[in-house]
Parts: sequence; C-alpha cells; structure tokens
Amino acid sequence: MIKKKILNPDRIRRIHGGFSFIPHRFLADGFLAALPQKEILLYLFLVLASDRYGLSFYSYDKICTLLQMDLDQYINARNGLIDKDLIAFDGTVFQVLELPATPVVSLTPLKADHKPIRNPVPIARLVDQSLKRITP
Repeated sequence: MIKKKILNPDRIRRIHGGFSFIPHRFLADGFLAALPQKEILLYLFLVLASDRYGLSFYSYDKICTLLQMDLDQYINARNGLIDKDLIAFDGTVFQVLELPATPVVSLTPLKADHKPIRNPVPIARLVDQSLKRITP
C-alpha cells in the first residue's frame, strides 16, 4: 500500500463559494475511459459550472467559446453525454446526473476524426462466431 503525504501543506484544496465534484467512480469504473476527448471536456465544464444540484445555464455559444469547440463538436459532445446518461438537457438548462451503475455505450455515431478505443478480443469472437454460423 502506498503511504500518501501532503506535498504542499500551504496549498491544500478547499471549497470556497462554488461547488463541484466528480465522484471517484468516474475514473475507477471506466466512465472517463468511455468518453471521447470533447465529451470529457464538456462534462468537466458542466461539472465546474453547475450548482449543488448539477444545474447550469450556460448557452451553447458561451460554451463553444470557452471550450474552443465549433457547433458540431459541441452538439456531438452534448448528445454523447446525454446518450451515456451523464447529463440531462432541456434546451436551456443542463443537469449533471448521478452516475449510472455502469458506463453506457453511446448510441451517437462518431465522426471520422474520432476513433473509439475498442477491445479487439470481443470483436474477434463475434467475427469468429459469425463465420462459424456461415460455414458448415
């Protein structure tokens, strides 16, 4: 077991005014690994911008400016987070949701410049099973 010690006691983080947090499960349970870069960026922004209920009211143009995203990147990231059950959006208000039990696979197709990380073993098994069904 690694013994931790505070490296800089004069700079310990404290909550002053705002409120935001990301549960450790976001990293440990694979939610972070399941997100493309733009979705991670938008999710972290929404966490930082939200109140204690996870609500925030930033407009798409302000978000795009702050995150240096174009409109298509923003829409794809927003829809990806909605598909993965990480946020809710009513057209004006965002809500960062409590994490689901496990990461949700996205239903939103990725653009050509996004390359999802895939585990080749299950894919190879599916191909092998499909070929066995075809050949006698």
